[in-house]
Amino acid sequence: MMNFKRTATIALVGGALIAWLAGAATTMRSPSPMPPAASSVVEQSADALASEIARLHEHLHPSEPPRHPARNLFTYRGAVAKPLSAPAPAPHPAITEAPAAFAPPQPSLKLAGIGEDEGADGPVRIAFISGEGQLFMVKEGEMVTARYRVAHISADVVELEDLATNTPRRLALR
Repeated sequence: MMNFKRTATIALVGGALIAWLAGAATTMRSPSPMPPAASSVVEQSADALASEIARLHEHLHPSEPPRHPARNLFTYRGAVAKPLSAPAPAPHPAITEAPAAFAPPQPSLKLAGIGEDEGADGPVRIAFISGEGQLFMVKEGEMVTARYRVAHISADVVELEDLATNTPRRLALR
């Protein structure tokens, strides 16, 4: 019997507590109407900006028309140019000597080193030439770029033959 009374008391107190919390959470009052909001800061700054734009547009239009300028800024003299008569054709100068042949500029070549191996007919030399972003390893008779052919390799000098001008070019070790 004691359990029944205890359970009934707990249920009754729990129900009252729930009813009290539910009543506190809901109100029977209607919400009061909110007063109309005053213009916000953004609207005020937009109005100020619009009035400033209108004021600046008024300043863009001059109040009086411009006067005729006293001088033309795009001419060098104020006098009216006279019509020019056709100039007499200048006589062509006689060509006395042939124009010089165009020689292309020489590429920048540098002798980086010389290698030597013993061969049956004597030392065989290989020249290491740097230029035009490449390293050329050449023997006598081989090409260095499309312009030069190796004519002779000695112990410290390489002689190149320029195929464009048929002139020799020497590269020495430094």
